[in-house]
Amino acid sequence: MANDFTFARIPEIHFGPGRLSQLPKLIRHKGSRILLVTGSASFLRSAHFETLTRALKQDDTHCFHAAVSGEPSPSFVDQTVERYRDERLDWVISIGGGSAVDAGKAISAMLLQQGSVSAYLEGMETKKHDGRKVPFIAVPTSSGTGAEATKNAVLSEIGQQGYKSSLRHDQFVPDIALIDPELMLSCPPDVTAACSLDALTQLLEAYVSTKASPMTDALAMSGLEHGAAGLIPAFEHGAADIAARSHMAYAALLSGITLANAGLGVVHGFAGPIGGFFEMPHGVVCGTLMGEATRITIEALFEDLEKNRGALEKYAKAGVLLSGKASTSLRQDCDLLVQTLQDWIERMRLPRLGSYGIARPDFCKILDKTTSKNSPMALNRKQMAAILEARL
Repeated sequence: MANDFTFARIPEIHFGPGRLSQLPKLIRHKGSRILLVTGSASFLRSAHFETLTRALKQDDTHCFHAAVSGEPSPSFVDQTVERYRDERLDWVISIGGGSAVDAGKAISAMLLQQGSVSAYLEGMETKKHDGRKVPFIAVPTSSGTGAEATKNAVLSEIGQQGYKSSLRHDQFVPDIALIDPELMLSCPPDVTAACSLDALTQLLEAYVSTKASPMTDALAMSGLEHGAAGLIPAFEHGAADIAARSHMAYAALLSGITLANAGLGVVHGFAGPIGGFFEMPHGVVCGTLMGEATRITIEALFEDLEKNRGALEKYAKAGVLLSGKASTSLRQDCDLLVQTLQDWIERMRLPRLGSYGIARPDFCKILDKTTSKNSPMALNRKQMAAILEARL
């Protein structure tokens, strides 16, 4: 018998190489006034941008444009909303990495509201959002956060009092997710590595989550299978390998769907505080901590094998899938998972925490704000500190 569960709605999904060309047709039925939200550089320099804007112009689409640099802040969202609130927009369309998608998602959610987005953020909430938004389309150009399928937008203020917090509502799931792996071919190796490991972290954490269901398990395992097939080829020769990019685009999409329904674990418990205090990209945080966090969690679970057997069997199954090796024993299959993750992290040269100015004296403030989220084992402060120490 399947345990009881609920499952959030997902976007209308258009997946496949060349799908960007369908965007003008997809938006016609709702109107021709759009705000295009992009990153500040790579997509704007690509031939895809010129082709798309030319097609939109031929369709008599009135296109405004906003560019976000780095992870979006509440002030960027507020300023953009103020600038375009009176333009009677029919669509907000984000084309870019997770930051551009989160920015566009928040802008679409705030165009029909009053006041600053900060008043609606989790943990700072003084107003309740009613869910009204301008229709939103997400077009990812990297395979990482899965934001094209989630109901939250992550906003950041970086500094000593910094934070990362979500604007969240069931209605914020994009109306359409258009996923074109051709847009990811030019993604550089370092960004590919961070994004790919972020997607795999999300899939693994959702799979072993205390909120997992048979439905999220099936999707997470499918995502891990495609991630295993595409991760190294995308990193090592991604610009020449559309199949690898397609595998990773699919894995990232499923990571967004599964995290929205099963939640995440301790790696993402670290990601919020670290990303708020330091200018360390989200994918790098997740990628660099993933191996050690998995190792220490598994060690803690084995301290009470019978109680935790279900979670350990999931880790073991993931170990066999990701390593491509035959199953031997529960312990060895779990070790396979840890070794595979650590090998990938080293092979893809994920930076350590110290590369972003993090030092041991910073551990205390990070740990003060870190939780295990929906991890199958609630780690104690000493165990969490050991994860940071191992990746310093």
